[in-house]
Amino acid sequence: MFKDKYGKELGMAEAWPKITTRLYNYWLDFELMVLNCVGQIPCKFVRHFFYGLAGIKIGEGSTFHTWARFYKPKNITIGQDTIIGDHAFLDGREKLTIGSHTDIASGVMIYNSEHDINAADFHAVDAPVEIGDYVFIGPRAIILPGVKVGKGAIIAAGAVVTKDVPELAVVGGVPAVKIGERKNKDLHYKLGRARLFQ
Repeated sequence: MFKDKYGKELGMAEAWPKITTRLYNYWLDFELMVLNCVGQIPCKFVRHFFYGLAGIKIGEGSTFHTWARFYKPKNITIGQDTIIGDHAFLDGREKLTIGSHTDIASGVMIYNSEHDINAADFHAVDAPVEIGDYVFIGPRAIILPGVKVGKGAIIAAGAVVTKDVPELAVVGGVPAVKIGERKNKDLHYKLGRARLFQ
């Protein structure tokens, strides 16, 4: 006889899905530990090889700097010519899509799962996150579940984004609010070569 975390007795039919979920989570924890070690290797080609094996879809010319961390990498898609800064955290518990020519600075955290603080069991609530093309996200900004960041938007350093950001908007603060708009509406630049050994 098995018991759940609340002490309720479970038959084999009830326990088996929980057992398989637990085993899957052990495997995921191991995979994430390996990716965390890989993230320290000072060569992007090696890092990208292992990130690809883990299921991250990385567009041509895009790069991750060192120390990036992930959760469920198979749900993460990165466009072309995008740079992810060092110590970034990308959550793949739901679909995470990052566009092309997007610059994500150091220490940015993008989440797509959070707890329902009012639920009796404190369960997780997942929602996809979408970051558009030509977006800049400043250092240590946090993007929360369900947010869509429009093309060309700018998120200031340290901002906490809790709702959608319109195209070309500049947002900042906690929680983030619109503080301006990009003057250049014709975005067609390339970010350039990322540093090889970072």
